[in-house]
This record gives sequence, C-alpha cells and structure tokens, in this order.
Amino acid sequence: MEKIHLPATSNTPEVDFDFQARRLMLRGESYPESAAAFYGDILESTREFLAGLVEQDVIVEVQLTYFNSSSTKMLFGLFEMLNQAAQAGNRVHLHWYYDSEDETILEFGLELREDFPDIEFLPRELEV
Repeated sequence: MEKIHLPATSNTPEVDFDFQARRLMLRGESYPESAAAFYGDILESTREFLAGLVEQDVIVEVQLTYFNSSSTKMLFGLFEMLNQAAQAGNRVHLHWYYDSEDETILEFGLELREDFPDIEFLPRELEV
C-alpha cells in the first residue's frame, strides 16, 4: 500500500501514514473547510490497510493541538476502525500527545479510551 504523506497547512494537520511500517501519525491543527473531503481518502486507505492485518502491531501517534467538531467526527471514524482492528486480534497502540496546559485535548483522549477500549491508550505530555 502506498504511504500517505501530506504536509501540514494552516488548517490541516500533517498526515504521515506509513502503512508498510504500520505507523500512522497526525500532527498539527485540524479545521479544514470540509473535513469529509480532507479525511475521506485517508480513511478509505486506512480501512483497506486494516482489513489486511492479522495479529499485527499498529502504532498511532496523534499530536493535534486543535480540531473542530467536523474533524472530531472524522477522528471518531478512524478510531472506530482501529478499535475494530484491535477486536480482530491486532494490537493498536495510540500515543495521544497533549499539552499539560490544555485539558481539553487530554480529556478528549481519555474519552477515546472509554469509547474504544480495545485500543491501548498511551497519554504522552508534549515536550516544550
């Protein structure tokens, strides 16, 4: 599968999904004009990638400092797919980065841990 690498813009995150290495990374801010358009192909490629996994480790790194409600919906779609992959016998490790002064991002991550219990949630404080 082809790697997806999109550089960050003023309103979209850096996307570095290296499917061969089983490492998926989002970094920056996410408030695109159309979250569905921005994330659509990314989610479809991720769905195809996860469908082919059997008892594999997947490392997910999320370092988002801001995301709007439409991005949240897309992120929930991603985490639902990852949770299903974990339920199917894969090991999904979510490194959730947050700023110690931003409780909102940490709280969202903690909600993800509750909503998607089959994903190993690993909170990480951002180094300043």
